[in-house]
Amino acid sequence: MKQRIITAVIAIAVFAPIVFAGGLPFTLMIYLLATIGVLELLRMKKISAISFPSIISILLLWVFLLPRSADTTFQLLSEHKVEVALLAVLTLLSYTVLIKNQFTFDDVAFILLSTIYVGMGFYYFIEIRQEALVYVFFVLFIIWATDSGAYFIGRAIGKRKLWPEISPNKTIEGFVGGIVCAIVVVVLFSLMAPLEQSLSKLLLIGVMVSVFGQIGDLVESALKRHYEVKDSGNILPGHGGILDRFDSLLFVLPILYFLLML
Repeated sequence: MKQRIITAVIAIAVFAPIVFAGGLPFTLMIYLLATIGVLELLRMKKISAISFPSIISILLLWVFLLPRSADTTFQLLSEHKVEVALLAVLTLLSYTVLIKNQFTFDDVAFILLSTIYVGMGFYYFIEIRQEALVYVFFVLFIIWATDSGAYFIGRAIGKRKLWPEISPNKTIEGFVGGIVCAIVVVVLFSLMAPLEQSLSKLLLIGVMVSVFGQIGDLVESALKRHYEVKDSGNILPGHGGILDRFDSLLFVLPILYFLLML
């Protein structure tokens, strides 16, 4: 527990000022976090970080992360992400032939899905930060409230397992408790922060963020169980890897962005 607290304090001390600053420092931080996240997934699949498929994956990731407001130098890539992704697919499929199927179609699919999953999740982190700083903290507080509520309420009154094959400690009571805590945070946030949406829309967003945040956590648990790893990485002592900390956000940030645009 001591190690977890120390790591959390250091991470917040580094993370928070860069989030406040926004701009290029924030974008570069997201690029770093996303790159580490993809490498963690490749490591689960036992794909070397120093390999041709990994290089293609990272390059594709960096294209996915290009914001809408990208510099004119990168504007063309930003506007043609689908075409770049298709080029990556063709390149990786060609690679399976060149090395006589030692790298398989399944490996290609894994790399592409991993890159889209991590890349698009972090891409919307950049977009939401450019939209307004307040929404970053809005979603972070909802996720933290959901996680805390699910943990403490689950421990206090949890009896029925939510999905024991994937995450044996999670309960239905904890799942619902997390949503209730998220709703409380939304109401408090709406009273204290300048948000444009009505309370009813914010409540809808809060519930969806809470639900899909918990699903994102379950997806990460399922991945780790399938590939028989305890944590996605060890870059954060006491917490695991980047994906262990950002699993919920990767799910909810695209959803939050779409809802805010309605």
